[in-house]
Amino acid sequence: MSRTAQSNEHGPTPSEPLPSAQPPIVPEPLRIGEPSSAAGGVPAVLSSMKHAWEEMGVARSTQTLLRVNQPHGFDCPGCAWPDPAHRSAFEFCENGAKAVAEEATTARVTPEFFQQWSLVDLAAQTDHWLGKQGRLTHPMVLREGATHYEPLSWDEAFALIASELHALGSPDEACFYTSGRTSNEAAFLYQLFVRRFGTNNLPDCSNMCHESSGTALNETVGIGKGTVTLEDFEKARVIVVIGQNPGTNHPRMLTALEAAKHQGCRILSINPLPETGLQRFKHPQTVRGVLGGGTALADLFLQVRINGDVALLQGLGKALLEREAKRPGSVVARDFVEGQTLGFEAYAAHLAGVSWDDVVEQSGIPREQIETAADWLAETDQVIWCWAMGLTQHRNAVGNIQELVNLALLRGSIGKPGAGLCPVRGHSNVQGDRTMGIWEKPPPAFLDALEREFGFTPPRHHGHDVVGAIQAMHAGEVKVFFALGGNFLSATPDTELTAEALRRTRLTVHVSTKLNRAHLVTGRRALILPCLGRTERDLQAGGPQFVTVENSMGVVHASRGTLPPASEHLLSEPVLVARLARAVLGPADALPWESLVEDYDRVRDLIARTIPGFTDFNRRVRERGGFALPNGPREGRFTTRDGKGHFTVHEMPRLALEPGQLLMMTIRTHDQYNTTVYGLHDRYRGIHNGRRVVLLNAEDMKELGVKAGQEVDLTSHFEGQRRVARKFVVVAYDIPRRCAATYFPEANVLVPLGSMAEKSRTPTSKSVVISLAPSVELPALASGA
Repeated sequence: MSRTAQSNEHGPTPSEPLPSAQPPIVPEPLRIGEPSSAAGGVPAVLSSMKHAWEEMGVARSTQTLLRVNQPHGFDCPGCAWPDPAHRSAFEFCENGAKAVAEEATTARVTPEFFQQWSLVDLAAQTDHWLGKQGRLTHPMVLREGATHYEPLSWDEAFALIASELHALGSPDEACFYTSGRTSNEAAFLYQLFVRRFGTNNLPDCSNMCHESSGTALNETVGIGKGTVTLEDFEKARVIVVIGQNPGTNHPRMLTALEAAKHQGCRILSINPLPETGLQRFKHPQTVRGVLGGGTALADLFLQVRINGDVALLQGLGKALLEREAKRPGSVVARDFVEGQTLGFEAYAAHLAGVSWDDVVEQSGIPREQIETAADWLAETDQVIWCWAMGLTQHRNAVGNIQELVNLALLRGSIGKPGAGLCPVRGHSNVQGDRTMGIWEKPPPAFLDALEREFGFTPPRHHGHDVVGAIQAMHAGEVKVFFALGGNFLSATPDTELTAEALRRTRLTVHVSTKLNRAHLVTGRRALILPCLGRTERDLQAGGPQFVTVENSMGVVHASRGTLPPASEHLLSEPVLVARLARAVLGPADALPWESLVEDYDRVRDLIARTIPGFTDFNRRVRERGGFALPNGPREGRFTTRDGKGHFTVHEMPRLALEPGQLLMMTIRTHDQYNTTVYGLHDRYRGIHNGRRVVLLNAEDMKELGVKAGQEVDLTSHFEGQRRVARKFVVVAYDIPRRCAATYFPEANVLVPLGSMAEKSRTPTSKSVVISLAPSVELPALASGA
């Protein structure tokens, strides 16, 4: 296939294939070894340095990494784990180093690159290859019918967007997506622009991850955020890590777990896969971590079946109530429950009717192990519950989390030192984006504040979330899609349907730092708008600027880039949004968009006047460590409408699979962060040089008649629909019976768009019913078929 196919001004001809929405299937020299016995240690150091040196060089790596998560440096563009009060000189983890190296790479994607590579040829490359090409340097446009992107000026880009938006029949025919790495300042301006334009179509990455957490927590405790601080980990007596793999997804959390363990805390790990990071941790900044055996973390591992969490949590609640019945007043925090909560009697009555046989069958955990864990919970109320996507991406995801809240309420483990709820966020500012108003269902009080401060009437009807946006694009109801960061195509479920939806739009726009597959599957026209990264200096008319972010525990702090920008043509996200707003809203719009972004203090002043908790924002955020936002449950008061914590009742989900079917969950490798693939090694699981793998229980493999190393095609089953992912290599792994695990985004094609969590509408990427069959070679398609 030629890399220099010519444009066709009338659009692609039948002989011109569409760019592939899925990563290509390429031969991989897959190597399977033993899973690692410990996380961190020398291998983590070597991996960090290897990635950093390859992307940045030795001197640039040293200069840059020493500024990560430092008081006068920049916030890691990876996860949202909070920074300790007393920071080391090396306040980053292996995957944080990889994230920084990806952004601060010296490689560049220039207009000449796009002149050489057509969309079809780019789509034939792996996601890993796309990311390794380097930083985007110029605004680029894909004109209608073209096969190559070409450069254009920023004024032309904004004029094109404005023209398309003005041509819409309604503002609701546009959607404005946001990634979780966007700063508070950019997010606030973005939602303000979108609402002044006239829509609440503000889907964001929260819709696909912790939306279930926010929904569950708002209903039960009154705030959609966690209730603990990092200091609580030093005081906890039991820490439960459920549905989370911190060793890969939040490695700096292991340091907090190790410190807690040294204080005598017990750690309970609940997950379908045994994860290395929760088994043993070798802190790479200690002698014991480098030369010794490290620290054993999990005292008990409960290997729950995929989506067996409600059964397990109800088993724990039942065991605690049985202890209370034998020794009244010894387990249930009676004063707390009677004075500060509602619904306990209904909850207790429901658990009385739950059978132990059902608990064991549906969870896959022997009763004696559940009883042991219940003993631990009965001995202390200083319990922290931590969770992530393993709980949030099921049909009953909200119920998963509310069952966990039930246990915390039962023991009175909220609003006191060393206890509480800890949803561990992924993106570095995904929580801050929601605080700033990035939400398709804004609360009336927030809209009232916008109306008072800015003198306009914001739209009141709810907008599209991620699933709704895809459905609306597919139906032709949304004609312009704008993404402030992220890789929408690869992050979302139902890859082929999502691609078809994007192709039905008139314009797709992506604000990005690096090339990704979402740039290749487009509307009739497309724009790539390159922006500054978190690591780069932001110099505006008012001098050097900084931005702010909110971490997973509600602390707002500053982030200052230090590197020269990758290109003189880059705009910061706040400036990009302000220029977009002026182009679209026109000179008559009264807000001084240009002036606001000359000095970001002016944006923060607006935030302070609009959003609760940000009073005196500019002064407080300049204090070392920033400041914590108000959190009623953390402070001992529930902020529900009635001021009470709420017990809830949920039916136990029943896993009903037909013969030959498995329940599949998608997971990350240790060499990726969300959709960004750093390399091809899942070191902790012992899987190297390949990503198209399916992890199966050895007994299931015998029953299904497949062998390790065999290529199989995976088919998902949902409401009579079938979706197929081809050529996945079988890997025997320690995973419960009737369960399977695959990496995303390769397996996202199997996740049905219509399969969502109740209430939160989060795609059920951890509950996909599949079957498998030996791969067969398909006949080659004739040209244009």
